[in-house]
Amino acid sequence: MQLVHYPLCPHSRFIRLALAEYGIAAELVDEPVWERREAFLTLNPAGVTPVLIDGEVTVPGVAAVAEYIDEMYGPEQGGRLLPIDIPARVEVRRILSWFNDKFFDEVTGHLVQEKVFKRHLPLSDGGGSPDSTAIRAARSNIRYHLDYIGWLLKERNWLAGDRMSYADLAAAAHLSTADYLGDVPWHENETAKNWYARIKSRPSFRPLLSESLPGMTPSPTYANLDF
Repeated sequence: MQLVHYPLCPHSRFIRLALAEYGIAAELVDEPVWERREAFLTLNPAGVTPVLIDGEVTVPGVAAVAEYIDEMYGPEQGGRLLPIDIPARVEVRRILSWFNDKFFDEVTGHLVQEKVFKRHLPLSDGGGSPDSTAIRAARSNIRYHLDYIGWLLKERNWLAGDRMSYADLAAAAHLSTADYLGDVPWHENETAKNWYARIKSRPSFRPLLSESLPGMTPSPTYANLDF
């Protein structure tokens, strides 16, 4: 199995966490998505990571990959990251969409584009200096997402219910990307911070915390379990 990913892509990080929680080994293949290589576009015409290659099966896009992993490799008895119970599945999928779509559109998509991808793009393709307006908007938006996490956890042990699920892994993946870039105001929501500390301390998170991109040092809180 191979996972075509980009290290700071939050969707790729979510899938890496899911694979690790299920104990599935996959070779990581780094993809410079800004280059829009023909070979990669053949795997996923949308031009985004992640793409999972499992033998002869190619699964493009975060939603399809998450469903594939759970359907093919989720345990038969308990411990499913996408619950078997229909109402519980609906709630997990709802929160998945909140983070993989809404959070990405309002926070991580802007941060990665402005702080990472623009470093590699020529001016003719939108490269150059980061757009400070977009970064300020992302930093502002992340605050109400932290509040939403805190609100969910008032009545729940985990974001979608009593058990950890894909919802928690997706939210943590997006926050880890923002945290690497130093854009999470953890001091503003203690409940969200404590929940993230639980996720961050899991063995599945260790490979993410041990990585750093050349020329981009992670924030002081990124790998610190006692942040």
